[in-house]
Amino acid sequence: MAEGTIKRRPRTVRTKSKSGVPGVASVALPVVKDASPQPVPATSLTRQWWDYSVDFAQRWTLFIDILRQRANNMLTHEETGLPPQLHFDYELLLDARNFERPANYALLRITRCGTDHLEQRLRPGSAPVIVIDPRAGHGPGIGGFKRDSEVGMALSEGHPVYFVSFFPIPCPGQTLGDVLNALRYFVQEVARRHGGQAPVLYGNCQAGWEVVLLSAHCCEHVAGLSVLNGSPLSYWSGEAGVNPMRLLGAFCGGVWAANFLADLGNSRFDGAWLVQNFETLKPESALWTKLYTVFANPEGEGNRFLEFERWWNGFYFLSREELVATVQDLFVGNKLETGEVLVDCDCTVDLRRIRKPIVIFASYGDNITPPHQALGWIPVVYKSTEDLVAAGQRIVYLTNPHVGHLGIFVSANVARHEHRAILQSLDAIEALPPGLYEMKILGGPGEALEDNPNFQVTFEPRRVEDVHFPYPHAVFERVRAVSEFNEKLYDQLLSPFVRAMATPWGAEWQKWAHPMRSSCYAWSERFQPWLSLVSVTAEQVRTVRQEVPADNIWRSAEEEFSTMLTQALQATRIARDLAAETAFLWLYGQPLPYLPPQPHAPMTNSCGC
Repeated sequence: MAEGTIKRRPRTVRTKSKSGVPGVASVALPVVKDASPQPVPATSLTRQWWDYSVDFAQRWTLFIDILRQRANNMLTHEETGLPPQLHFDYELLLDARNFERPANYALLRITRCGTDHLEQRLRPGSAPVIVIDPRAGHGPGIGGFKRDSEVGMALSEGHPVYFVSFFPIPCPGQTLGDVLNALRYFVQEVARRHGGQAPVLYGNCQAGWEVVLLSAHCCEHVAGLSVLNGSPLSYWSGEAGVNPMRLLGAFCGGVWAANFLADLGNSRFDGAWLVQNFETLKPESALWTKLYTVFANPEGEGNRFLEFERWWNGFYFLSREELVATVQDLFVGNKLETGEVLVDCDCTVDLRRIRKPIVIFASYGDNITPPHQALGWIPVVYKSTEDLVAAGQRIVYLTNPHVGHLGIFVSANVARHEHRAILQSLDAIEALPPGLYEMKILGGPGEALEDNPNFQVTFEPRRVEDVHFPYPHAVFERVRAVSEFNEKLYDQLLSPFVRAMATPWGAEWQKWAHPMRSSCYAWSERFQPWLSLVSVTAEQVRTVRQEVPADNIWRSAEEEFSTMLTQALQATRIARDLAAETAFLWLYGQPLPYLPPQPHAPMTNSCGC
């Protein structure tokens, strides 16, 4: 008899037959469930505890072995020179380290994916696509991390695909102008290979603003349509208490902190610091959920975790010159939208010079580059819809309601849905009249246009006046003034001494002592020999693995604890972000008497390019 039910004996009911003779009929009453909870027998609790204990010990062994493999993968990746994590075969076309103005960039041509020969899939006349990955602490490869990616979707649509990669170490004295010069040569080379056809520039995250600088500065007649994925262009915009990254420069006192770390690194800035900033945005993920997901299901999540961590823990360096210029002019100074960014000290970048269409893809689930930062520059550059139309520009944007920052680049569903729709709509976007449009995708995610008759893309006209993301502009102006003041003090008083004390040996020690690296490689048997026993034990565990049933009461308690801990970390993070916003307004909300506001009028272009 099932637990929690009561079985009653059938009750006899006397009836009369059709002939009038009394008879007896047996009627069975329905089974009635007992609403009160039934206690689990002690024997069952003991058995479930034993099963859970075996499962927990096995999962723990497999989890430690996965951490060991992650550490070994990181060290091996470092020893092989941190090659790009591309899923596709490629050939090197240009190495910018050999240019007259050297930069640590390279142009790759995608040649094959597995056994697929791409030449057989190319569509005649299709525009070449150049995918550019960001230099935000990690290495290249996120745009082609898997088959269903930006590179994969472009290949499936018949486009010749090129990939802009970069090397772990920047060239000595490398500047932002050197990077743009290298990208300009790459674009010209791709256009030359395709009969002068302008390539589509696909910029991810920070590579998006590089694409904008490139298009506005020196490639406006060569580059074609630009696609900006999760790319910040309006750096001060954001929602209070939700996007704390934009406040980081204020609490660090401006760009001097980045300059100081670069000086300690012997003129190189370690990208591990940038990755650490990303992880602090969501501590519940970095400290718990990412690891617990693997511990809870090591067989199903282990390979995925190792593949992603191979890229996540490959940290690249930036030169002091380009980092200081980037932080000072963009992230703290917010000079891109106002036309104040200087390139090579004599040329300003005006976004109004871009005449080719711009496609912006942002997500409301992205706490690093929210739609505020991806779209907020439009009403600053173009004062009205009529102004945008008069400039002859076409700007198309589409948003995702929930995907996170990395999901914009690595999610297979996003690749099959949004990125494929963008690539299939290139001709339609080129044919749009000047104006602002929102791109709407109707149909199920992951389906191609030709595979689903209900899947269609529409472009709905929007007005520039409706793109409005308010923020305390005057407060951020004070942050910029403080940053410039502190940078001058540091550059004149402290920087010469820090540079004199910095050595290559000290920079290398700081590199491996960084917590983002040490917390990873410490799980390798190279540093803890006893972990070699874990590898042997894990192989034996896989042969006798006994997973606990889903209805195990102790496993349910474990999952409940994980949920409670995650919620507690989330609440702590929300309180921290709100406190940071309050402290920011308290520190910079009033004018500082020793730092009067300085007007920053847009500078004129003096180089005539």
